[in-house]
Amino acid sequence: MTGAVTSSHDGTVVRCDNVSARFVARVPIAYARRFGVLGLKEDNGPMPLALKSPEAAHAADKIAVLLGVPCAPFFAPEADILRVLNEAYGLQATGVEHVIDALHEGAAASVGDVVLADGDLLDHAASSQVTKLVNLVLLEAVQRRASDVHVQPWEHRVQVRLRIDGVLYDFVEPPPSLLEEIVSRIKVMGRMNIAEKRLPQDGRTTVKVGDKTIDLRISTLPTCYGERVVLRLLDKSARLYRLTELGMSDRDLSVFRRLIRQTHGILLVTGPTGSGKSTTLYAALQELNAKELNIVTLEDPIEYQLPGISQTQVSDKKGMTFATGLRTVLRQDPDVIMVGEIRDEATARMAIQSSLTGHLVFSTLHTNDAAGAVTRLIDLGVEPYLVAGSLLGVVAQRLIRCVCPECRVERPLTAEDAAVLAGGERIAGAVFDAGGCTACHETGYRDRIGVFEMLTVDEAVHALVTAHPKSSALKQAARKGGMTTLREDAVRKLLAGLTTVEEVLRVTKE
Repeated sequence: MTGAVTSSHDGTVVRCDNVSARFVARVPIAYARRFGVLGLKEDNGPMPLALKSPEAAHAADKIAVLLGVPCAPFFAPEADILRVLNEAYGLQATGVEHVIDALHEGAAASVGDVVLADGDLLDHAASSQVTKLVNLVLLEAVQRRASDVHVQPWEHRVQVRLRIDGVLYDFVEPPPSLLEEIVSRIKVMGRMNIAEKRLPQDGRTTVKVGDKTIDLRISTLPTCYGERVVLRLLDKSARLYRLTELGMSDRDLSVFRRLIRQTHGILLVTGPTGSGKSTTLYAALQELNAKELNIVTLEDPIEYQLPGISQTQVSDKKGMTFATGLRTVLRQDPDVIMVGEIRDEATARMAIQSSLTGHLVFSTLHTNDAAGAVTRLIDLGVEPYLVAGSLLGVVAQRLIRCVCPECRVERPLTAEDAAVLAGGERIAGAVFDAGGCTACHETGYRDRIGVFEMLTVDEAVHALVTAHPKSSALKQAARKGGMTTLREDAVRKLLAGLTTVEEVLRVTKE
């Protein structure tokens, strides 16, 4: 039986390094979180048991029986208990290698029919070994801030890789004999057909990792060595960025704010997949006053919920394309419209016609630089005079990794580096090389920041657009108007100590 509940426990502090390993191993996190209980390390006496409220006192008796030790309950703030619970169970659950060792030693249980959307990745005490392995890989991916998980089969091995800050890293190699069970488990999570192995499939689900809600988008592809799987992770609980946090220079930020406050016209953000285009557009929408403006978006998929803004999911399978959705949105009396992506002539024409009829339109394109967006619209079949009359500006962007501040190594910029980076212009200063430490998982980098190239349609650019120009001519005219190229913006961030020479060269190839 437990002792009397007190309001404190001899100054005991609820923190992660003070949590009882026995409690974490025996008490499921779902139970601990539900009743707000947390067992701490005992010192030759009863186990200190933090409770969130008097209503949780009955749970103390059950935990004492489960663990076979007396408990000394005391009250602690619920927020502290939940925070430490997530930390403690997360740290305990990262031993992927130990699970793989166990799988080598014994046969894995068959894949169950449990859908992770109904559970929590941290609560895997009763899961099969294969399910536990998949859960732990996803948990580790979330903790390392990975955007994608790749399961790649080869002839004699299976490789699991994580994409962290835009770069793929080898993570772990499960036994090849378990490939089919691993893929089947992932298909069950995504409500996909586990019997179909000859055709590609797409699925999606939502899982919980501690206090985080993660959307998973799953894609399978048959190969000669078995099905390969890619899972895209989207943290629904992650905060949205503001314009001032994206990494724009003062000039580019001022220009961008002026463009998004126009009453009509089209503003494009360009770059490859994963370059942060949606993040920039979300930041722009947050900057606008949704109380005074009717803002509507068409997205595929909806990545984040924006308060005060109507967001619509398009679906080609259901006949709701960007073009057809845009026709409907125009009947909703919008002031600002965000179109997730311009993919074809129909969408391009509808977006431009919308901007010419008094609407402000934001959208994205896949082009290498800002000037290329103009020629892409013309190549899609839009007349040059329509492009010139509607286009406000184009923002090209990339994401560049930030050097880890804990292990970076300072050195002077060499003449060879300066010549490659600046293309003949003279630059000098100190730069940093990437090191490697536990804080950055030995990668030398932590987080990313945007690099930008902002083309505005002034008189010179407008005249060129109507003449069906080449990208090089547009870029030259924009530079005369003050545009900074992606390489130049990246070099600025290099000299500011934010990144490395290798990153600048990798991200801004010219």
